[in-house]
Parts: sequence; C-alpha cells; structure tokens
Amino acid sequence: MSFLQRLFRGRGDDAAAITPLYSAIVTRAREPHWYLDGRVPDTIDGRFDMIAAIMAAVLIRLEDDPAARAPSTHLAEVFMDDMVGQLREIGVGDVVVGKHAGRMMSALGGRLTAYRTSTDPVELKPALVRNIYRGVDPGEAALDHVAAALTRFRSELAQTPSAAILAGTLPPA
Repeated sequence: MSFLQRLFRGRGDDAAAITPLYSAIVTRAREPHWYLDGRVPDTIDGRFDMIAAIMAAVLIRLEDDPAARAPSTHLAEVFMDDMVGQLREIGVGDVVVGKHAGRMMSALGGRLTAYRTSTDPVELKPALVRNIYRGVDPGEAALDHVAAALTRFRSELAQTPSAAILAGTLPPA
C-alpha cells in the first residue's frame, strides 16, 4: 500500500479528492530553487516552512471562493495528517506528537496571517525572515529570490480557476 493510500485510508472521498492538490503543494515546496537560490535550509524545519508557505498561498487564494471552503478544510486536514505521519516517522512519540502537531497548525495559522497581509515582495520579506529563515537573514539575493517567487506564485494562483487548483493544477513557483 502506498504512503498516500495509507494516509487517506478511512478519510473517505473528500480527502482522497484533495490528494492531487496536496501532492502538488509538496512538489512545489521541494523545488530545488528554494533551497539553492533562496537558501532555505534543506532541513526538516526548512522543508516544513516551504510546505507551509505554499500551502498558505493556496489557502489564501481559495478562502474567498465559497465552493472551495470544504475542500480547503480537507486540505488542512490532509496537511495535518501528513505532518503527524512525518513526526512519527522521525521518532516523535505518541505522548508528545499532539503537542508538536498543535504547534504546526499554529505555525500554519500564523503564516496565513502574515502572508495574507503581505501582498508584494517588499512587504513579504520580514515575514519570510521570521517564518522561513527563523530570524536569520539569508542575504539579500536569497531573500529577494524567495519573496519574488512567492509573490509571482500568488499572482499566478489568482489567475488560476479554483476548480483547476482543487484538481492539483498549480502554476510554477
């Protein structure tokens, strides 16, 4: 049984329908340019931060579409299920996995707030330093790269129909 089949076992058709979108988000977040040109740390935390950044952009895009509200909720649930699975895979025990999962959902919520109000690369940079680089300045070129790429991604998402996004068709990041 594949990882995604195990992940969605028992969740029903709603979660399974969002699988292509979640896979596309993770794929975008793992693109090498983030880690090479953007100097995002290629660590567990850095990868989480990029998934959360792409996820936040998608959720922000979908939040004004009434037809996307339920799928957005399923997307957040799938994200949480994946993060819990990742925590268990790296050895976080059952006793504290819930606490870690709560922090991850809180982190996603914080990023939604920060990125929602940051609509251009200049406004976005402080949020990126805080949320992706964990307070460490990565250098101007790296920060410019990530800010421009995320801003471009959000702009292109705005031009993409919700149905296409929900089907897993994301613009390049």
